[in-house]
Amino acid sequence: MWTEDHIKKVALEIIGKIAPEADTANLDPANRLRDQFDFDSVDFMNFAVALQEHLQVEIPEEDYPQLATLNGCIVYLTSKSGL
Repeated sequence: MWTEDHIKKVALEIIGKIAPEADTANLDPANRLRDQFDFDSVDFMNFAVALQEHLQVEIPEEDYPQLATLNGCIVYLTSKSGL
């Protein structure tokens, strides 16, 4: 089971790798990641795939919109961790 802090840490690490210029310290967890960083659709897909690989969880492509914000990632992945 993952904690909210663990999910946040993992997500921010992945964002930092995909967009090294991203200011993750000032990220607004309620705003879409694509609006805060120079994320295009490929970057976002890489983000979702990296979350899957790091957390060893399957995230169906139809669920990707739930990962649009940091808060969304935390809620979605917390629900998946209970499986």
